[in-house]
Amino acid sequence: MLLINIDHVGIAVHDLEAALAEYDRQYRVHPMHREVVESQGVEEAMIAVGGSHIQLLAPLAEDSPVGKFLEKRGEGLHHIAYAVADIEAALAHLRTEGVRLIDEEPRIGGGGARIAFVHPKSLAGTLIELVESP
Repeated sequence: MLLINIDHVGIAVHDLEAALAEYDRQYRVHPMHREVVESQGVEEAMIAVGGSHIQLLAPLAEDSPVGKFLEKRGEGLHHIAYAVADIEAALAHLRTEGVRLIDEEPRIGGGGARIAFVHPKSLAGTLIELVESP
């Protein structure tokens, strides 16, 4: 399995508008893409930084995965996403290595990308997302 790049770093926030205003004020950056991803219970905004992105995630409900994360841990780093060329091959490789997967099969994420999450207990307590761009 080959990791192509860091696709994005996901940051959980309570208030997307306030977080975007702070990114604008502090760093003069603006979202290049913004959408609601109902299937994941989030509204997201993607900010380009070099060849990667910062993804700000605000929950649509308190009982969504990001809502539960915020309740338990507060705002901050939620996950690191790696770009892969073939998500099925990446998942097959991880299965053969005994890695604990959250998603056994890819699903559709923001921007129509195919994504899958790897459980944080598999590597240094960090939630990892694999991303195959459309």
